[in-house]
Amino acid sequence: MKILVCISHVPDTTSKINFTNGDSEFDTNGVQYVINPNDEFGLTRAIWFQEKQGATVTVVNVGGPETEPTLRKALAIGANEAIRVNATATDGFFVAKQLADVIKNGEYDLVIAGKESLDYNGGMVPGMISGILGYNFINSCTSLTIDGSAVTAIREIDGGKETVSTSLPLIIGGQKGLVEEKDLRIPNMRGIMTARSKALTIVEPIDAPVNTKAVKFEKPAPRSAVHLISSDNLDELIDLLHNEAKVI
Repeated sequence: MKILVCISHVPDTTSKINFTNGDSEFDTNGVQYVINPNDEFGLTRAIWFQEKQGATVTVVNVGGPETEPTLRKALAIGANEAIRVNATATDGFFVAKQLADVIKNGEYDLVIAGKESLDYNGGMVPGMISGILGYNFINSCTSLTIDGSAVTAIREIDGGKETVSTSLPLIIGGQKGLVEEKDLRIPNMRGIMTARSKALTIVEPIDAPVNTKAVKFEKPAPRSAVHLISSDNLDELIDLLHNEAKVI
C-alpha cells in the first residue's frame, strides 16, 4: 500500500501573530513553524500502517525551501521519502491541483490530509483533491482501518459519530482521534540522522489558476478592562447590563 501524507507548514500556536503591507500579508519574522497538528495525527497513523502492514509512506508539501525543515522532521518521524512542490501555497484550489498531480503521478492508494490547517482553517483542500481525481473521500476522520482494499472509518458528525465503509483509493481529512496524542512521535537522534539520507524530491508546479487572495487580516479586538461593581450597588449593575452590555 502506498500512502501519501499531505503536510502543511504552519506557525506554532505559541507564536505572536502580526501582519504587514496594510494587514494584507502574514508577517513571518520571528515565527516558529511546525507540522500542522491535524497532519501530524495523519502521519502517525500512516507510520502505523508502515510498521504493521508494510506500507510505504511519502510526505508532500506545497511551499518554498523554508518548508524543508518541516519535511525533514516528518522523515525523522519515519516517512520513507518526501516531495516538495516548489510553489507558494497561494490558495486552496491551487494547492489541491498541485497535490492532485503528485497523487496521479505517484499512483497512491491512500492520501491522508488534515481536515484543515491551523493557519487559515480553510478545510477545503482534501475535498477538492477528491473532486479533481474522483477518489473516495471521508472528512473529519477519527478512526481508520484497512484490510486489503476494504476500508472502515469513523468520522465526526454533528451530535455524534458515523461509521462508514468504502474502498481504496481513498482520501481522508484526518483530525485529533485518528491516533491518541500520547502516540504522537518525537524524532529521536537515530531518526534525525537517518532523515538526512532520505530522498527529498523537488518538483515544479503545474499551471493552475489562483482564484482567491487575502484582502485583509484583522486580529480579534482586545478585551476591555474588567469593570468591578460593588455587591451592594445593584442599580448600577442593572444599568450597565441594560445600557452598556445590552444583555437585558
